[in-house]
Amino acid sequence: MGQLIKLQDYISRYEQNIYLYPARFVRLKQQQWAKLNEGWERNQFEEWIEQQQPAAAEIIEEKPSIKDKVKGLLSRKQKANSGSILPSPEIVQLEKQEDSFDFQAVFTVKPHSSEDLKQQYLDQLFRFQMKWASSTLTEKSNIQRQYYYEEKLKYLLQRFPDTFLVLYDPIFKVKSAPIALETIVITPTEVWCVSFLEEEDLMVYTGSSEHFWAGKSQRQDKKVLNPLFALNRTAQVIKPIFRKHSIDLPVKQIVLSRNGYIDYPSVPNGYHIIDRKNYEEWFSKMRSMRSPLKNHQLKAARSLLIYGDIQAFRRHDWDAMEE
Repeated sequence: MGQLIKLQDYISRYEQNIYLYPARFVRLKQQQWAKLNEGWERNQFEEWIEQQQPAAAEIIEEKPSIKDKVKGLLSRKQKANSGSILPSPEIVQLEKQEDSFDFQAVFTVKPHSSEDLKQQYLDQLFRFQMKWASSTLTEKSNIQRQYYYEEKLKYLLQRFPDTFLVLYDPIFKVKSAPIALETIVITPTEVWCVSFLEEEDLMVYTGSSEHFWAGKSQRQDKKVLNPLFALNRTAQVIKPIFRKHSIDLPVKQIVLSRNGYIDYPSVPNGYHIIDRKNYEEWFSKMRSMRSPLKNHQLKAARSLLIYGDIQAFRRHDWDAMEE
């Protein structure tokens, strides 16, 4: 399951410590799944669910004590300015404690099959990831509800390995100005800039260097914006950042059409076309990547997150504590 490290301009826990949270997520996911799957295979699913209910009650009781600790910290510390409090080592440590209780699989209906069990589990993990990608212990961003139902986002997170780090619809601050970029996926061996081109099933797009591409299907003809322009803008932001931070990872620009065809015989260097003709081969190759998280990969993610725009506010419960 890919990891959502940045969503639009929302505050993200990965921005606080990119070297901590990817491994923490993988561990939480694997530990929960091992227990859940064992109960399922032994036909003890109902017993497993019952065992989780006392644990859930313990979680509810545990959080106030953590908040009480942070309340004491906040009362002893001065604000750096009128904005949000800079994360101190103590608060980061308490946030780690909170995260250890942060995810607990909950099932109100017994799955019909092992595949249904897995999908329900992945859907719960998806919502958990949305929380990590839009809040910290002390701050929160207003997340647009559309993202909870975004098929492309779920595809990137649920169909690829845990070691794929995703920046979805990211907004960067470049020279003090916000700039919207295409989706970025950082793998252990390369970085993708991804533009989805999926207007209609079986549509055929004719690629060119023009501002618009022609799209044709049985129902209609239409023009779509040339996706290479947005991909080029994204790559032109990433590459200088990598040079500045001495990061050596290839940056690939991909136009992805899972449900259509792209006719572009003379694709410019540096761009890759993935459509119905070669999608399964590409997808299988990506899914089978078994390389673990790499230090240079995390360094690349950190360098990009530094430039991510952030729109967030103090969480009300923490404000009340300070008062």
